Amino acid sequence: MSATAGLIVIGNEVLSGKVVDEHTPFFVRELRDLGVELKKVSMIPDDVDTIGREVAAFSAAFDVVFTTGGVGPTHDDVTMEGVARAFGVPVVRNSEIEVLLVSHSPGETTGAQLRMADIPEGATLLKPDSIVFPIIVVRNVYVLPGVPSTARRKFLAIRERFRGQAFSLVVLYLSKGESAIAERLAKTAREYPDVAIGSYPRYDDVEYKVKVTVESRNADRTRAAATALETLLEDSKPWNMVVPHSRPLHPDLARSLALSLGEPSPNADSSLGP
Repeated sequence: MSATAGLIVIGNEVLSGKVVDEHTPFFVRELRDLGVELKKVSMIPDDVDTIGREVAAFSAAFDVVFTTGGVGPTHDDVTMEGVARAFGVPVVRNSEIEVLLVSHSPGETTGAQLRMADIPEGATLLKPDSIVFPIIVVRNVYVLPGVPSTARRKFLAIRERFRGQAFSLVVLYLSKGESAIAERLAKTAREYPDVAIGSYPRYDDVEYKVKVTVESRNADRTRAAATALETLLEDSKPWNMVVPHSRPLHPDLARSLALSLGEPSPNADSSLGP
């Protein structure tokens, strides 16, 4: 069974529009690449009770949970208290973090700064070589800062511990609308229930009308479903079909699905990333 994850973005500033959420797009991409299924994203305010309820629910529902925000020195940084409440433990001063805080601000450490050494009792400290301050983990909850660059740096330092079985993805770009292909998509979905087939229309001025994704954790099943879908579409030429990307890459599959209709090479479009 694949690992599941939940993301909790904490901060009044995000909910009020003062700050744009950069965490969700990052975690969506990273977790997908790692083979982790992100099941739910929640944005909540800096409120201890709300944080406690959400963390408790996410921790019970998913294999791993990430929180971002609310771990600084100010009065509204209450994530640690909320996480502690989720698990019914007190917040305690961690001497190791306290020493780090003092050493990085010699002679200038304030009581507010030392609040950042207060963490849920029983928390684990992860200390990758690439970061100064440890990552705080409470059971299956990884508590990350709200500053996007810092949160990304900390996650990237430990990302490989979450790696699972990769998703195999084929993307098709079609020149026909959804109504014209809906029955064929449904037929393929019925024949390959273990393969996720998605259809995403576009109405702006682009070269295609529908993007179709064929995806599963089994590369052979993805290949079979994509080939079956190609067969269903072949009797309705001209179909402008291009496969610009597959993750993991299957160049032979891309070549087999790209119809010779004067469209770009399957490898010409790398817009979906490496």
